[in-house]
Amino acid sequence: MSQPHRGLVSVGVLLVAVGVILIMFSTIYTGIIGMLLGGLGFCILIYCFCQVMKSSSHMTIPGHFLLHPRTGTRYTYEQAIALQRRLDRIRRASAEERRSVQRSATTHTSLHSLPGTPPPWDMEPPPSYETVMKTTTSLNQL
Repeated sequence: MSQPHRGLVSVGVLLVAVGVILIMFSTIYTGIIGMLLGGLGFCILIYCFCQVMKSSSHMTIPGHFLLHPRTGTRYTYEQAIALQRRLDRIRRASAEERRSVQRSATTHTSLHSLPGTPPPWDMEPPPSYETVMKTTTSLNQL
């Protein structure tokens, strides 16, 4: 937070404190002045909070820096290389997992032979659309 913001926060806190003290004195005029000073101090504090939030938009977002780069920036060469290596490692691990699952599935099926169902390429092809529509139309006309 910059020096002017700190000064405004201090003034806001001071005005709120003075306003609360004046409200505690129960005369009508000091109560009204205290409410005005407290409200002004509160408005100054809200303004300072908004300015700090607006100026802190460049702060980094929690998370992995390679997966969440700031908007409008590009990866540095080192970041790009590290990201590529990590993605390659993930791809290799998932490929090895798939291979091990397929191997275990083939060893499992060889032990327990399934009934002989023909593979899909040995089955006859499905009828064409026209054939299906002609047979459906003829059934509806009955």
